[in-house]
Amino acid sequence: MGEEASRVRLTAGRVAAFTCPAGSAQRFLWDTDTPTLALRVTPTGRKTFVFEARLKGATIRKPIGTAADWPIGKARSEAQRLKMLVDAGTDPRQLEREQDAAKVVERVQAAAQRSAETLTVSEAWSAYLVERRPHWGALHYADHVRLSKAGGETCSRGARGGRTVTVAGPLHPLLALRLRDLNAATVEAWAAREGKSRPTAARLSWRLLKAFLGWCAEQPQYAALLPASNPAKTKRSREALGRAGVKTDALLREQLPGWFAAVLKMQNPVTAAYLQTLLLLGARPGEVLELRWEDVNTKWRGLTIRDKVEGERVVPFTPYVWHLLTRLPRRSEFVFSAPKTGKPMSKPHKAHATACKVAGVDGLTLHGLRRSFKSLTEWLEVPAGVVAQLMGHKPSATAEKHYTVRPLDLLRVHHERIEAWILEQAGIEFTPSMSAATLRSMS
Repeated sequence: MGEEASRVRLTAGRVAAFTCPAGSAQRFLWDTDTPTLALRVTPTGRKTFVFEARLKGATIRKPIGTAADWPIGKARSEAQRLKMLVDAGTDPRQLEREQDAAKVVERVQAAAQRSAETLTVSEAWSAYLVERRPHWGALHYADHVRLSKAGGETCSRGARGGRTVTVAGPLHPLLALRLRDLNAATVEAWAAREGKSRPTAARLSWRLLKAFLGWCAEQPQYAALLPASNPAKTKRSREALGRAGVKTDALLREQLPGWFAAVLKMQNPVTAAYLQTLLLLGARPGEVLELRWEDVNTKWRGLTIRDKVEGERVVPFTPYVWHLLTRLPRRSEFVFSAPKTGKPMSKPHKAHATACKVAGVDGLTLHGLRRSFKSLTEWLEVPAGVVAQLMGHKPSATAEKHYTVRPLDLLRVHHERIEAWILEQAGIEFTPSMSAATLRSMS
C-alpha cells in the first residue's frame, strides 16, 4: 500500500477532510471495517472509492465510484461483493468487461431489431437492384427502374393524354411500406387497384414483385420480416390482374405492298429504316433500337443482337437490311439514334400508327412486326428451329437444344430467302447491287 497510505475507519468526516499532499500523485485512506476498500484522492481533490485484493498472487485494483456518488456503507457492500468474487477465483475486472461486451451485443441486436421494424420496401428494393443488376440484361433492369419510378417528371415528348408529367409506376406505391407489412392482403389490394387501370404493366410488375420477394426470402436480414410463403403468389392476386389477351396483330401477305409504300414515304429516313429492319429481322423492338455500329460485322455479314433470353445472338446481315443501314447517318455509337442526343431513338409508335392508317392496316403494333415475320415465314415452310434461332426464341425440343448447331452461313440461306420473298410480295424491286437512287416501290 506504500508510504502514502494509512488505515482508519472511514467516516463522512474523514472522507471530507482527506487530501492529497503537495508533490504526491495520489493518496489512499484504507478502511479498517472492510480491508479491501480504500478512499483514493488526487491533487485535483477528486475522491474515489477503490477495491484492492490479491488474486492468484497478483494485486488487482478496481474503481468503485466517486465519494460524491457512493455513500460509505454502499461502497463497503460493493467491496465485500467484489471480495467474494476474488475468493471464488473470478477477476471482477474481466467479469465487468464481459458484461459490458454483452450489453454492447444486446444494444446492437436491439438496434438491428428496431431497424428491421422500420425497414422499407424501397430500401430492400434498392439493395435487390444493386445485387442482381450484373445478372440482368439492360432491358430487364430498365423494366425494374421504370415500373418503380415515382413519376412527376415532365413528359419528354410533350403532353400525353392531357398530362404534362409522368405518372408513378405500378410498383411505386408499395415502396413506402415497411417490408414486414408487405403481406398477401396488401399485395392483393394493390393488384386489384392496379389491375383496373393498367393491367398489362401491372402484370409485369407483379412478376417482378414475386421475384423480388423470393430474393428477400433468401436474405437472412429480410427473411424474418416476411411470411413463410411468398405473399405475391396468391390466387387472388393472379385473378385480380387477369390474363393477358392473345395478340394477333400481324401483317398479311396482301398488306405488305401498302405497308412498305407508306413506310418508304416517311419524312424521317431513320424511322423508315427502323420499321423495315424490325420486320425483316423479326427481332424485338427494343433489341433493334439498341443496335450499335460495333454490332455490325461487315466481314462476316452478321449482326450481334443483345438478347434478353440468351444475352446475345448473331443473325445474318441480309442484303436489304445492309442497304438500309449503310445509308443511315452515323451520329453516335447507336445505329438508330436520335438527332439531338445521339441516344437510341424513341420507339416510333405514333409514326408507325400514321403509316398503318395510310396503308389501311388496323391495330398493327411494333411488336406486331415481329409477329408478322414469324407468320410470313409459314408461306415458305422455313424450319421452325431456324425461325426460332433468328428471332431469339428458346429451343423447344431436345434435338434443337442439344444436337442442332446452325452456323451463320446456314441461317443466311434461309434468312435471305425470307427477305427476298417479303420484298417480292411487297412489290419492292431490289437487288444487292442497286443504289439508293434506283430503289422504288412498285405499288
